[in-house]
Amino acid sequence: MSSVADLHSTPGVTPVRDEATKGFIFQQTMYRIKDPKLSLDFYTRVLGMTLLEKLDFPDMEFTLYFLGYCNPSEIPENRKERVQWMFSRAATLELTHNYGTENDPGLKYHNGNSDPRGYGHIGLAVPDVHATCKRFEELGVEFSKRPDDGKMKGLAFIKDPDGYMIEILDPKNCAQFV
Repeated sequence: MSSVADLHSTPGVTPVRDEATKGFIFQQTMYRIKDPKLSLDFYTRVLGMTLLEKLDFPDMEFTLYFLGYCNPSEIPENRKERVQWMFSRAATLELTHNYGTENDPGLKYHNGNSDPRGYGHIGLAVPDVHATCKRFEELGVEFSKRPDDGKMKGLAFIKDPDGYMIEILDPKNCAQFV
């Protein structure tokens, strides 16, 4: 596909956005997590995300943690404003913790990459894949694919504490794929 017109003529694609969908955003991806302490440490310390909001539902025995990339000074102090602000941001990550899962030694969530396959991964754009992966190695992060492994060079896949895969890519290097 050499042009945007070619791209938008892909079978199944509606070339003109329906007016009724104006204002829609892709707001979140949700992962179920076993241990919030491990997951929050991974996403905030290792990946540099910011906790945007935490919503507790004790009657239903779960907590939602919303993370994303932003300047922490952008986060509203007023709780209602913060929740509305957070739900209006694009590309947040929702971590769902069901109470007690951290104490269940047999619990393991399906990551979508083993049979039956389904969901695959989230992706993070970074300025330098090799430098980022060197840091991940130093932090003991588990890799599924290192940047120079396989046929697709210059990108990596790591795993979070629950085994969900995260693609690490540099947008400047992705032009090699066309």
